[in-house]
Amino acid sequence: MKQNKLPHQEMKTLGLIGGTSWHSTIEYYAAINQSINDYYGNNTNPPLLVYTINQAEVHRFQKINKWDSIAVMLKQAALGLHKGGATSVMFCANTPHKVFDVVQNQLDFPIIHIGDATAKAIKNKGVKNVAFLGTIYTMEADFITKRIADNGVDVFVPEEKEVLVELQRIIEEELTYGVIKPATKTYVLNVIQGLVDKGAEGVVLGCTEFPLMIFDEDLKIPIFNTTEIHSNAAVDYILKR
Repeated sequence: MKQNKLPHQEMKTLGLIGGTSWHSTIEYYAAINQSINDYYGNNTNPPLLVYTINQAEVHRFQKINKWDSIAVMLKQAALGLHKGGATSVMFCANTPHKVFDVVQNQLDFPIIHIGDATAKAIKNKGVKNVAFLGTIYTMEADFITKRIADNGVDVFVPEEKEVLVELQRIIEEELTYGVIKPATKTYVLNVIQGLVDKGAEGVVLGCTEFPLMIFDEDLKIPIFNTTEIHSNAAVDYILKR
């Protein structure tokens, strides 16, 4: 039986707040467009708006702990996208969700949260314990991991400060520039294995740059690619699912 498709004129318009980094924003854009193409069976594209914020400024504010300034940047981006016709927006990265509540409380339209989408994907897979790798900000705080844990999933993050610092360096100095080094990949895989040894049954790539380097075939456990998961949530929104 032929599936009834949502008329393309009825797709919802979504705003993507990207640039953190633009390399992973491209992955979002490609994944969402491809999924919509697959859904309609042709080259129908979704009504997407993209706002690229200045990652250099974001990193500068992070280093001096000026998260309120990052929240202002995200709010301005969201309002600009809304003015352009977007009925919902998403931050195309994990770390900006540190100020999710601050920004959401100032908007009268929804932001699609990456942590909620990830928790749903983990539960659907039946995994009870996951390793979580991200920026130092997402690993030291719980604005992502708590939303996952609140869904009955145990979350393991690296405990050694030097590991947290090194993962942050890898993201900031290599991956956000699109640089993939074999030695770096080996290091990250070893960190993941250490968390698997502690009981993790899956791994959340909780920085949208890690999927540029770590792939399903690299591990024997399920990988929860937050770029892909968040993109799927975007498609569900666009198609009113």
